[in-house]
Amino acid sequence: MSDLVKEKLREIITRHISPSEEAWLLQKAVAPPLELMTAFVSCPRFLPKRIVAPEEADEWTLSTEVPGFSITGWSLVRLARVWLLTQLDPSDKEVYVHHIETLFDTAEMNELVALYSALPLLSYPEQWLFRATDAVRSNMGFVFDAIALHNPYPEKYFSELAWNQLVLKTIFNDKPVYLIEGLENRANEKLALTLSDFAHERWAAGRSVPPGVWKLTSKFMNTTLLGDMQYLFESGRPEDRQAAALVCHEATFPSANYLLAKYSDLEKSVKSGQLTWADLEH
Repeated sequence: MSDLVKEKLREIITRHISPSEEAWLLQKAVAPPLELMTAFVSCPRFLPKRIVAPEEADEWTLSTEVPGFSITGWSLVRLARVWLLTQLDPSDKEVYVHHIETLFDTAEMNELVALYSALPLLSYPEQWLFRATDAVRSNMGFVFDAIALHNPYPEKYFSELAWNQLVLKTIFNDKPVYLIEGLENRANEKLALTLSDFAHERWAAGRSVPPGVWKLTSKFMNTTLLGDMQYLFESGRPEDRQAAALVCHEATFPSANYLLAKYSDLEKSVKSGQLTWADLEH
């Protein structure tokens, strides 16, 4: 991780705290590791409980240095905790890993949120893979969100199985799947077919599927998925029909293109760029 990221995080924090609060934080950042770790835990006692408001330039710098990384919606305490973690000396791997593991082992929910949010910035990234995949199984919604949404770590390090589990749980829990970093890059055939099975289960129960998830199927179109597109075109929900149109337009499966041609208005909207996946994100 570059010093620019550390400096940018510190700069954003400074804009949200008083001089005395800044003095406390800076003193803890250069303290011995155990004192720094204690400060990580005690941040809520010394810093305001507010949401940070990064500027557009801040987010651009962070995402340029660490693609996919974002602090949008973070609390000041969460940001300060992540910044403190970046101040730990990583030169001795065994000691560094021990410190981070200790924090994980003793963390309460909000501390876990900060730890998982920090994964893209920590040294020895593969070391935290078990922790990260374990968070996908968490029943604590905020912890799951910290690893699944706006976090570039899973895209880079998760196996296909772990990645698919993350995506499916996001959908199952009705969370915004489009906030998963690398969603298109990690699309795969097994996930596409599992999404089809999942959709059939929901339809049988009289429930719908978030239209944006079908974006993950267009590269893997087959007769089964084509049948799903036909079902969506016949749906009473406009967003379902729009999703089917976008999938069929992107698919290289000839029958999908023929199916789309039957719905000329939708075909026209897709081909003209009037209709895009961004229209189905909310």
